[in-house]
Amino acid sequence: MSLVIRNLQKVIPLRRIPLRRRIEILQKILDVQQFDLGIICVNNRNIQLLNNTYRQKNVPTDVLSFPFHENLKAGELPQPNFRDEYNLGDVFLGVEYIYEQCQENGEDYYSILTTGDCSSWTVPFAGIPAQHRSGVGADVSEGKTNS
Repeated sequence: MSLVIRNLQKVIPLRRIPLRRRIEILQKILDVQQFDLGIICVNNRNIQLLNNTYRQKNVPTDVLSFPFHENLKAGELPQPNFRDEYNLGDVFLGVEYIYEQCQENGEDYYSILTTGDCSSWTVPFAGIPAQHRSGVGADVSEGKTNS
């Protein structure tokens, strides 16, 4: 359905088009294209505030996920009754933190953000069928799973 990418930070440049393409491929691999998803890019201060508020960890982090549907078992897709319930939730990306980690590890920020291991993005996709979950760390750039 809808993929919304919001860049609420100005610290690190963000390439939205490659990020959007990779997320759309991931949605297709996981067979969840019919669900809405929000990707919100924030700086260290904002991701730290969220991390402290929801996880009681007063440090910045790379990814925080807020699923729309609660109490789903692993391998279960949401069963929406209404159009408004076709929503996976929101993923907050701490792009400043991700950038800093890439600098420390000698990795390319843009490659990590758009083609890197997306396994930490699995929380909003918690309801995906088990056969697809192994493909989350897949070659997203090609739209293929590792299976």
